[in-house]
Amino acid sequence: MSMFCFQCEETAKGTGCESTVGVCGKTDVIAGLQDLLVYQVKGISQIAEEGRKVGIDNTVVNKFIMECLFATITNANFDEQSFNNLLELGFKLRSDLHLEVTVAGGDLSNLHNAATFIVSQDEYQTKAASVGVLSTVNPDVRSLRELLVYGIKGIAAYQEHAYRLGKLNTEVDAFNQRALASTLQEHELPELIALVLECGKFGVDVMALLDGANTSTYGNPEMTQVNIGVRTNPGILISGHDLKDLKDLLEQTKGSGVDIYTHGEMLPAHSYPEFKKYDNLVANYGGAWWEQTKEFDLFNGPILMTTNCIVTPKAAYRKRIFTTGVVGFPGVQHIDDDVEGGPRDYSEIIELAKKCESPEPLESGEIVTGFAHNQVMTLADKVVDAVKAGDVKKFFVMAGCDGRHKARSYYTDFAKQIPEDAIILTAGCAKYRYNKLDLGDIGGIPRILDAGQCNDSYSLAVIAMKLQEAFGLDDINDLPIAYNIAWYEQKAVIVLLALLHLGVKNIHLGPVLPAFLSENVVNVLVENFGIGGISNVEDDMKMFMGDAS
Repeated sequence: MSMFCFQCEETAKGTGCESTVGVCGKTDVIAGLQDLLVYQVKGISQIAEEGRKVGIDNTVVNKFIMECLFATITNANFDEQSFNNLLELGFKLRSDLHLEVTVAGGDLSNLHNAATFIVSQDEYQTKAASVGVLSTVNPDVRSLRELLVYGIKGIAAYQEHAYRLGKLNTEVDAFNQRALASTLQEHELPELIALVLECGKFGVDVMALLDGANTSTYGNPEMTQVNIGVRTNPGILISGHDLKDLKDLLEQTKGSGVDIYTHGEMLPAHSYPEFKKYDNLVANYGGAWWEQTKEFDLFNGPILMTTNCIVTPKAAYRKRIFTTGVVGFPGVQHIDDDVEGGPRDYSEIIELAKKCESPEPLESGEIVTGFAHNQVMTLADKVVDAVKAGDVKKFFVMAGCDGRHKARSYYTDFAKQIPEDAIILTAGCAKYRYNKLDLGDIGGIPRILDAGQCNDSYSLAVIAMKLQEAFGLDDINDLPIAYNIAWYEQKAVIVLLALLHLGVKNIHLGPVLPAFLSENVVNVLVENFGIGGISNVEDDMKMFMGDAS
């Protein structure tokens, strides 16, 4: 059998992975299980939609749908058994919800097959083959449905982080399920386009929810110099995005003689006041997710993967990598939740760390992070004055994802060539292409302002809206801001849709446009929002600076 998957930027030949193993490393079996799980979740969502009409909002079902969608994001879960378990649980929850809604008087007489099918594990792959991406024949309908589903996957990822900090938004659950159920029905293209744009609205909402959850729990990020060297103690490397996992790990390693290092998208944790209290949080080790096979090998100690971004572990470190949350990989040890909302038990990782050598140095020095919206607003007067004085003529939003694609060297070259009177605003792991460059400052304002994780792209939107207010502009697009964004997976999709909802136009995506966008859908995005791709640094710089010939 073979798969068809085109949800990430690195999809094979720029069209879709169609072999027995995808570019990300997932097998056709895992791809099938993910397709089937998404199909099942759509059916559960249809029942949940009917339930809301009779006053039923099942929080267990909401959480299940959120976690299933997160588990199907690129580079999150490669473990067959975990998907089998989710599907079995899904059948039970679907049955329980069906009964609950029926008793309450809900009308479940016209359910889609996704809400009624029952198959054994032996039949999973056969069923999956009939419900995957290509089961939607019309390429434009397929494109919009997948764009919507990928946006909701991004929402679910950010929603899960907020959920772990006790922050819920039932309106987000309601939209996710309404939108998922809608993909089971026939719609005209304008209706689907409206749903996609509405998805952007809830993307803003969920990123604001997570921003509030993080800042109310850990404080507002502050400009921080982060060490990128190593110490002589044994260490644990934590990667992914989940700040609660980091907090629990820091608590459990206090006084143990084990140092904690961040990796990838965990770098911004150093800028939160709460984490600065821990002297066992010592440095950031390495760069973006795709470099982990080299960096994890050299780290010597155990690695904790808290969210998506795991790639096939090398044999050299497979016995010292651990997963938790929605992450899974066959043969890799998984740390289960202890109790709802409580800390996970990291004692096994800590004991292993004590037996390991200290990390091998990769580099030395410091990098700067912590420029979320609250910190930048403390510089607002200075920024506004610099723009008015002509010292700052342009801002480049270069947020998003990094990846293995060789063409991504474009972003390093672009950063090197931005004019000296321009500032980079960034978030996400795309920053590792340029955050170690010495670009200096403009009147004390660093020329690279790192807002944090990919979800902190919300901060960049807040900064833009505050600048719009400060300059008294009616249109956010009148600001001297250019958007040159790198994308990789589904969280970048919801960031894009959120920006579109906020009215931002002329966003350029690279290194290539998503394969799941049909030609007609691309035309709609170009005509209505000015969406574009990238070409080469010289021509793009002229275009962004407004002097293209």
